[in-house]
Amino acid sequence: MPDLLRFASCGETWIWLMRHVRNNGGPAEDDRGPIIEASAVLFEITGLAWDDPVLKSYGDAGKIPLYASKFSERTVVPPFKYSYGGRLRQLLGVDQLRWITDVLRAKPYTKSGWISLTVPGESPDAVPCLTSLAFRLRAGRLVMTAAFRSQNAFTAYLNYVPLRSIQSEVAGDLGVSCGSMRVFVDVPHIYVADEVTVEKILQLSEHDGLGEGESTPGPARRSRRDRGRLRPD
Repeated sequence: MPDLLRFASCGETWIWLMRHVRNNGGPAEDDRGPIIEASAVLFEITGLAWDDPVLKSYGDAGKIPLYASKFSERTVVPPFKYSYGGRLRQLLGVDQLRWITDVLRAKPYTKSGWISLTVPGESPDAVPCLTSLAFRLRAGRLVMTAAFRSQNAFTAYLNYVPLRSIQSEVAGDLGVSCGSMRVFVDVPHIYVADEVTVEKILQLSEHDGLGEGESTPGPARRSRRDRGRLRPD
């Protein structure tokens, strides 16, 4: 099991994850082309918001509504092959977020607040990257763990902030605040087609003083990098 790392913001996490894959990854294959694949990671993120200085500087604001819809809409939104919103709210006819709320309200101490986003025997090309979510009440706050079977480090931040909205929804129904969000990624990777763009972001973040660590990110200027094509996961 990898060590648990802690980051103050989504932006710091994103930069660290891309650097982890770049520095520690090796060649592998994927349905959409060759990738650089690294070892599993486990980390916690405290602050998650779209106004994160790192995301505003190097992220792609144009893709935010698309990725947010994957978590909010119950139907599949192209080019994605599945809907997290549908699997969270109507998987096999079950509203899993309502179920979680009922479980935690009845037993605030429980460790059984786990839900799955996968279906046994479904088509392999439809298995979601986000496979499960766990919710726990600790010290009066709702903490959440998200487990990814695989994740494109280049677009990871586009999933993390919407995940906080799911955590906030459950916390609001329970009348508590959000604690940290823990994330496990079994296979973090980067597509070779995005390698040059990732390297530009990492170089710019180092130049601007924005990167991983516990310190609060400072001001940054916007890059003019080529934002590249959509990578759905």
